[in-house]
Amino acid sequence: MVKIFDDDRIYSPEDPEMRIFGSVEKLAQWRYHKRGPAFIRIGRRIGYHGTDINAFLTARRTDPNGEDT
Repeated sequence: MVKIFDDDRIYSPEDPEMRIFGSVEKLAQWRYHKRGPAFIRIGRRIGYHGTDINAFLTARRTDPNGEDT
């Protein structure tokens, strides 16, 4: 499993680490279209748990040699 993000941290869309996915607007579009990593909504605030982001990245892993994770 890919471990780029800290499993015990909640990331906000504005955090610099989230730039790996592009802009804050792109993350908002993904949420609207039910794409991207799982997220937490508390009122109007959005958070991404590190384990959910790592799972999302692992699911999209491609091995050019044909060997999966």
